[in-house]
Amino acid sequence: MSTITSFQVVLDALLDEHRAFPRAYLRAFSDLGPVNLRDLLAVWPKVGVKRRRQLLVDLRALAEEDTLLSFDDFARSLLKDEDGMVRAAAIRLLWDCDDVKLIPDYLHILTSDPDPATRAAAATGLGGFVLSGEFDEIPQRFLRQVEDALLVAATGSDTALVRRRAVESLGFSSRPEVPALIEAAFAHSDPDWVVSALFAMGRSSDERWEEQVLAGLTNDDLRIRQAAVEAAGELSLSAARPLLLEMLQEEEEAEIVQAIIWSLSQIGGEDVRTVLITLLDQIEDDEMVEFLEEALENLEFTEEMNRFDLMALDLDEDEPEK
Repeated sequence: MSTITSFQVVLDALLDEHRAFPRAYLRAFSDLGPVNLRDLLAVWPKVGVKRRRQLLVDLRALAEEDTLLSFDDFARSLLKDEDGMVRAAAIRLLWDCDDVKLIPDYLHILTSDPDPATRAAAATGLGGFVLSGEFDEIPQRFLRQVEDALLVAATGSDTALVRRRAVESLGFSSRPEVPALIEAAFAHSDPDWVVSALFAMGRSSDERWEEQVLAGLTNDDLRIRQAAVEAAGELSLSAARPLLLEMLQEEEEAEIVQAIIWSLSQIGGEDVRTVLITLLDQIEDDEMVEFLEEALENLEFTEEMNRFDLMALDLDEDEPEK
């Protein structure tokens, strides 16, 4: 699919809406050269909006399966597409891109795009730059610019979805204004806000949220319960381990069961390995077997990191006082 001639076959298939677009052609959109990108953009307006939207959804799914693929150049070119859902999908396709040149585009979309779902996607996309800034991977002036815009969005008059996404992205931030925003979201009467608060808590690397996360684990709302399970794992809350092990025996929702397993692999500790191995011996579903095997690999990583932390602590204690 690297030559102009072969890429024309892809374009023809994209324009032929009487037939399903072949999945095998999706990889042709990765690392597009300037000529192929130009030709694609030339025919793009002729592609039906439903097919455009579905193509971007399919490309995002493929990118999650194969991290060596990059659709960044194509996605960048769609940030000004006439369709809001296409613009939002383009941002999602760029979620793994850490190029700071995207920041002005996202900030413009966050403040000016007419479609609230697209503004919400931009708020989410900016979260990746907050995380990069916290690790000093981008200049601090960019971090401050992004945080300032998200703080305005989180406390402004935009739709609840945009404000919630801004709070979620600020979960990565160490700015002093953020904990109060998360607390207010957690105290909200709308369960969607509570879910966003728990999501932000999980991103915060701050154990101050232990009480709230533990409370969420027993909530009757499925979404809140799952968000709390995931936050417990992200924060490696050892206090959540007994309750998660108990939930694993009682929970009926498959998505929450998987979330519990993964969070236990992030927390580690007493009985976790035994429980996961026992589950692996009992499960016959191939996908679940694969998931449990991945969880056990992650548990091994968690245990290695815990041993490293204990060794570092022992070394610190052995150092003579100065």
